[in-house]
Order: sequence, then structure tokens, then C-alpha cells
Amino acid sequence: MSQYRIEAATGQHIGDRSEQQDRAAVFSAPKAPGYMMAVLADGMGGLSGGSLAAEQVIRTAQQVFEQFSPETDDVETMLNTIGHEAHLIINLSGISSEKQPHSTMVVLVLGPDLRAVWAHVGDSRLYRFNGPNPAERTVDHSYVEKLVGEGRMARDEASNHRLSNLLVNVLGTTTNDLFVTIGRYDALQPGDAFLLCSDGLWHYFDDAEFGAAIAMNSPREACEMLIRKARERSEGTNADNCSMVIAKLVELPKEPKHYKAEKIRRAV
Repeated sequence: MSQYRIEAATGQHIGDRSEQQDRAAVFSAPKAPGYMMAVLADGMGGLSGGSLAAEQVIRTAQQVFEQFSPETDDVETMLNTIGHEAHLIINLSGISSEKQPHSTMVVLVLGPDLRAVWAHVGDSRLYRFNGPNPAERTVDHSYVEKLVGEGRMARDEASNHRLSNLLVNVLGTTTNDLFVTIGRYDALQPGDAFLLCSDGLWHYFDDAEFGAAIAMNSPREACEMLIRKARERSEGTNADNCSMVIAKLVELPKEPKHYKAEKIRRAV
């Protein structure tokens, strides 16, 4: 069983846009005590299409997680289901609303079995930290990352490439088959932390800055600090929506030992 408790918080800022099209949420599961799900979606599609798509990701994730039971269900399968069901419904919504809604997705599930499992689609990211130290992050489903993975572009060229924001895999796409990338970590311990965020946040920070901010503050304080710093760094630009979920594993307090001297009775 786990030797930690989970502390989590969400943070959002509209940036310089006219509408907030990101969505972020944290859920528990009635059939899975001790499990927590964090979800972040970055909607795209113009007008209200993006917010419609992102809202559908959150709604689908919540509905599927409410039916999850660790006795009968597999977390990886559940995350795949969330991605494909949200993708289908977003496509149908686009037809009925005459819009072109799309969304990214990143979902994290933490449980009492020392396991973390996550899934992502698009360029919303998950970062994992050991204390303040960056341990890993998801790889964007972008055109430039595809070129890097195929050896056709150097890593240092990717971030400044003119097509760096072009995605090859999003929820609601009708041009490619959707794929959901799954990751996991099986040795959770107090001090570990996770950040889920949209490109409106990660664009302004390196991994080490995220790690330090999260390790030194509570999740809520870290959200406030990162949003404030992102707004400072985006000054003079048409900054995107900025959203995040932070989850930290905190050591359980040790129960104090109580010793009580009681009168010993003798049987005669």
C-alpha cells in the first residue's frame, strides 16, 4: 500500500485570447478508493469549437473513470478508451455543430499501488519529477518531433522550426488515424511530482524551472507562481491560454506513540 498522500491543484489563465479553450480537472473514482485522475485538454478549432472539444475530453474522462474498478479493469485500457471515445464524440459534435473542433489530451492516474499511468494526444505535456529533478516528459505529437524521431532533424533545430506548432495527432482529426501514447512509472514515493500543462505554459519554461517551482511550493502556490511568471515572460505577445494540473506525493505524517501505564490486576 502507498506511504504517501496526494496533493493536487489546477491553474488557468486566459492569456491574451478572447476565450478560455483549455480545460483542467481532478477526479476521484467511487469504485476505486485511493485512485486519482488528473486531466488537461487544450481545445482548438476557432470560435467556440475548441472549448466544445476540450469540454468533451473532461466529460468523457470523468464518465469513464467513474466506472473504473481496479478489481476488474486495467488502467491502460481505460486511458485508451477515454481517448478514442472523446475522439469519436468530438467528430460527431463537429458534424452537428458545423464547426471543426479539435483538442489535445493528457491524463494521469495515480493509485495506492505505487503506480502512475498516463496517456497523451497532441502537444499537451506531462512532466514527472523526483523532488526538484526532472525525470521524464512526454514527447509531443508534432511534425518536428516526428522529424527528430526519424533522424531528419536535430533536436536543437526543433524548438525554433517554423512548423513547430503543427500537430500530426489530435482528438477530432479526420485526416489521420488517432493514436494514444501510454506511459507508466511503477515506483512512486514521497517527493515525486507531476505536471500536466498546455503549450501556453511550457513554452516559457525549461524542465529544471518547473521542477524547482513545484518542489519548493504547494501545488496551489506553484500554479500561482508559474502563471504569474508565464504572464511576465509573454508580455508583448498574443499569449495563448495557460493551464496546468500539479500533483505531488507527500509523506504521510507519523502517528505519535502513546504509552499508558495501567494497573495490573492479579487473579487470586
